[in-house]
Amino acid sequence: MTIIGTQVFAIAFAGQGSQSIGMMAGFSDAAHLTIKRCFDEASESVKTDLWEMVVNGPVEALAQTINTQPVMLTAGVATYRAWLEAGGRAADFYAGHSLGEYTALVAAGAISFADAVPLVRFRAQAMQNAVPEGTGGIAAILGLEVEVIREVCIGAAQGEVLEAVNLNSPGQIVIAGHKTAVERGMALAKERGAKRALLLPMSVPSHCALMKPAAEKLADYLRGVVVTVPARPVIQNADVVAFNTADAIKRALVEQLYRPVRWIETIQQFVAVGATNVVECVPGKILTGLNKRIDVNLNCMAITDSVSMEAAIAQVSAI
Repeated sequence: MTIIGTQVFAIAFAGQGSQSIGMMAGFSDAAHLTIKRCFDEASESVKTDLWEMVVNGPVEALAQTINTQPVMLTAGVATYRAWLEAGGRAADFYAGHSLGEYTALVAAGAISFADAVPLVRFRAQAMQNAVPEGTGGIAAILGLEVEVIREVCIGAAQGEVLEAVNLNSPGQIVIAGHKTAVERGMALAKERGAKRALLLPMSVPSHCALMKPAAEKLADYLRGVVVTVPARPVIQNADVVAFNTADAIKRALVEQLYRPVRWIETIQQFVAVGATNVVECVPGKILTGLNKRIDVNLNCMAITDSVSMEAAIAQVSAI
């Protein structure tokens, strides 16, 4: 990947966990129309009223993996469309955290939105089916470096699956695997000096070996999905590489299910290619907080409403 100077900016899309009721409420009338049309299109595709979930909930429905994934994909695409219509320009580089990688591929023109919505619904169902309810677990570990956490996972696995799966920022790593192994890992992490070890309210242990059955099903599904080389590079999670063939992109999406999200390296790669500004293009600030901890010199902006979107457009226009 060639370094192309300091006039580079990147867009990042968040994944599951950033959803909330009312998250699209802060946009102006013009943006709202664009966003609502996008949600209508997605809802028709999966025969589920995703807009009603985002506006009114209930939170239990919004939190179900098979709903959360198409909702977050749609929220990201809708925000990006509103960004473009408001005068924001296409990014030089894209990336997305976990599910957000699919949103990035749609934004960059590699996968059509019409194909992506049912694709992520299928992905969600395959992930849910791969591990029986109550078997898997996932936890955030704060205050330890990734090398130490990998040692913790080896020590706490005891014949079960336990892996570092989301390398989010220095001092914030997520582990996943069998629930009992995760619980042992949390205890051992605290013994090794972790500031916090927090079990997350998610039953699907994403990005670990337990997801290989889901990955096999996803590979079969992707054979019927048209993927093209994106108009702009998309740095993918598993390899921290922007692939330039459809087969490589599909392979990376399959392997992403059981390999870690290397977000620290992704943001470092943005910096390496000259990006000075990163816009989080889904309502929320989760990635923006992580990105600032990864590189304090980055100008990180989060779109949460029309006001923040206009400020981000002005900032990017000035570089």
